[in-house]
Amino acid sequence: MDKLFNGNQIPKHWQETTLGKIISISSGNGLSKSNRNDDGEFLVYGGNGITGKHCEFLFEEEKLIIGRVGVHCGNAYITKPKSWVTDNAFVVSFDEKKIGKRFLLEMIKYLNLNKYSSSTAQPVISQGKIYPINISLPPLSEQQLIVSKIEELLSDLENGKQQLQTAQQQLKIYRQSLLKWAFEGKLTNKNVKDRELPKGWKIVELKDVALKITDGEHFRPQTQKCGIPFLSAKDVKNEGVSFDEPLYISEETAKKAIQRCDPRRGDILIVSRGATVGRMCIVNTDKQFCLLGSVILIKVNKTINSKLLNYILKSPIANQKMINVSGATAQQAIYLRDIKNISIPLPSLEEQQLIIEELESKLTVCDKIEETISQSLLKAETYCKNRNMLQ
Repeated sequence: MDKLFNGNQIPKHWQETTLGKIISISSGNGLSKSNRNDDGEFLVYGGNGITGKHCEFLFEEEKLIIGRVGVHCGNAYITKPKSWVTDNAFVVSFDEKKIGKRFLLEMIKYLNLNKYSSSTAQPVISQGKIYPINISLPPLSEQQLIVSKIEELLSDLENGKQQLQTAQQQLKIYRQSLLKWAFEGKLTNKNVKDRELPKGWKIVELKDVALKITDGEHFRPQTQKCGIPFLSAKDVKNEGVSFDEPLYISEETAKKAIQRCDPRRGDILIVSRGATVGRMCIVNTDKQFCLLGSVILIKVNKTINSKLLNYILKSPIANQKMINVSGATAQQAIYLRDIKNISIPLPSLEEQQLIIEELESKLTVCDKIEETISQSLLKAETYCKNRNMLQ
C-alpha cells in the first residue's frame, strides 16, 4: 500500500499531485436528531457514518463522504443511494473520468486523514488540512486493477478468518472428545469397547469420593473495603480463582463462614447458578478467602486425584448430568442434594495419574494451537474492524 499512495518508488507515468487538485469537498446539510424521522426509509450519514434514518433524502446517487466532526473524522464512506448527509460530514466531488470512486475511497482510508484533525475534545478536520496532502495517482485503468487486487486480498482475508473460526470450533470439539475418551478408558486402554469400562474401573457417586460437598454463604454478609476476600461466581475462572475484583469481609465474619465452607488449595469450585453455571476450577492459591452461596465446594478424599475429578466434571457426560439435574427453571442452578448423587467413573489411583498425564500432554498442545488461532483471528478482526470504521 505504501507504494500505491505515498509517492515512494511509483511508476514514472503516475501523476504526482495533491488531493485539492483532484477533489472538491463541501459540507452536507444539517439535520438535528429532533428533526430527523427515524421511521423513514433513507439512511442518514454524519461524521461517524450512519447515524439514523429520515423520510427524505438529499442525494439520489451514492456519494463518497468524509467525516468532518467527531472521533472518526477523516474516515471515508460510500453512502447508499437516496441518502441524507449532515453537515458533520464532507461530500466529495471529483471527475470519475480521472479517478474511480472505489480507488479514491481506498486512498483516503490509507491516508488516515484523522491525523490531520484538530486535537480538541471534539476533533474537526477542514478543507485547508485535506487539500494540500500529496498523493500519487495512477491512470484510471490501473486504478481499477488495484481495486480488484485489494478486493481479492480482502476476500482471501475473510476466507482465512472463516477457516480459523472453523479450526477454533473443531479444537473445542476435540477437547471435549479427549475428556470423553479419557473417562471411557480409551486414552489409557486401547482395547476398550464402546460402553464398557476397563477392568478395575467402577462407577461411584460423587459423594463417595468427597470429604465434603457444600456451598458458600446463603446470605450476603456486610462487606468492607479491605479484609478477607469474599468471592462469588464471577471470581471462579477456568484457570483458577480471581482476586481482581473481590468483595471483602471482616476476619470475625470470615471465621463463621469458614466453619461451613473452607476452600483450600486443591479443592474444586463449581458455579452453581447464573449465566456461568457449571464453570469450575481447582483452587490454585494458599490465600484465605470465603465463598458466596453461588459457588459449590468439593473436597476430595484419598480415592481420587482432584485434578482427575475436575477433568471428569468438565467432560461432556458429567457436565450434561449436572445441567440436567439443575432443572428447567428460568435460572439454571446446581443443587447440593442433586450433585452429590451424580455417578462418575473411578479408575485406580495409578491409572488416574496416567490419565492426567495423557490429558495434560494433549490439552497443552491444544492450548498452544488455540493461542496461535486466537492471535491470528485477533489480527484479522482488528484489521477488518478498522476497515469497517472507515466505510
